[in-house]
Amino acid sequence: MDLSKVKDREALKARREPYWHRIRPGCFIGYRPSAKGGAGTWIARSYDEQTNGYKLKALGDFGDQPSRERFATAKTEAEAYATRIESGGELKVETVEQACRKYAESRAEAEARFRRYVYPDAIAKVKLAKLRRHHLTAWRERLQSTPALVSRRKEGEAATRPRAAASINRDMTVLRAALNRVLAPGTPDTEAAWQEALRPIRNADRQRTLYLDRTQRKALLAALPADAEPFFRAMCLLPLRPGAVASLTAGNFDKRTSELSIGRDKSGKPRRILLPPVAANLFAEQAKGKLPAAPLFMRANGAAWEKNSWKLPIAAAAKAANLPAGVTAYTLRHSTITDLATGDLSLLTIAQISDTSVEMIERHYGHLIRTAATEALAGLAL
Repeated sequence: MDLSKVKDREALKARREPYWHRIRPGCFIGYRPSAKGGAGTWIARSYDEQTNGYKLKALGDFGDQPSRERFATAKTEAEAYATRIESGGELKVETVEQACRKYAESRAEAEARFRRYVYPDAIAKVKLAKLRRHHLTAWRERLQSTPALVSRRKEGEAATRPRAAASINRDMTVLRAALNRVLAPGTPDTEAAWQEALRPIRNADRQRTLYLDRTQRKALLAALPADAEPFFRAMCLLPLRPGAVASLTAGNFDKRTSELSIGRDKSGKPRRILLPPVAANLFAEQAKGKLPAAPLFMRANGAAWEKNSWKLPIAAAAKAANLPAGVTAYTLRHSTITDLATGDLSLLTIAQISDTSVEMIERHYGHLIRTAATEALAGLAL
């Protein structure tokens, strides 16, 4: 029957068996009127070929929405449920925390963000079936009010700063991606439109402007301690994130083929890079005599590099080399990508090597490519 009309639904008699509305073969919406006169409840029904039977999922009453919008919301969620069943089965995920843990199984960076800002928060225990925009709005406000950690001190209070808009966007993006895998988008401007609360802040991603040319990078490397120099030299030779370099093990480098396998990075997707001779020699030297699981780049104490251990050496070296204020490990990644962008590599190749999207490369480095194109066109003058 047609459940899309409010008057027709309100005229239905209360009963235990839902009234069914067929969306397409194998996909139905069920509606059970309330015996007490309140909002009725909605049910999704989808055919599972693996079990040769139907599976049901309670969707709730959508009582926080106007009556005229409840059918559209139920239809969207029923179709999303049917898609999950048809693609191999329903995800055994009930809460926000479970959705995040499922998403982060192969995404180390997402897992780290969830541990800091989702799992300890009240939103972690919210049932996905009950998740509404106000839950995420409140979480976002708590996130924005949480200061960002600048450094940890052995004595005294930790140094913090107000959270930057770009950081807030990155934290929201991973949660939105996790929820997108298990929730259907709600109708705009309704409580079911959970995704609206996680819209990114506009113009938050500023272009990185601090660039070190090759002479400056050489001066920086010369001023570094002996144990730190190979770690930062690797970032001068490859456009990798500091965390990706720090997580490399000796087994990630194949000396025979000069290939580097990178598994732990922002996207979580493994990739292989064929290294040129200079970089291959550096990595071969660092892997010499180490077990496959040992850190490829070690500190003097034998431990792997991490965020709080690489900050001080590069800050001190930048100061000793009279480099501009604000040099960080990420400055080296920006500088290498800048050099690649002004070379002959395509945007797609740069994005693949750097483990980022073509959109991000275009956003941050597109002006360099356009300038190079203008200069090339100028050379066509007769």
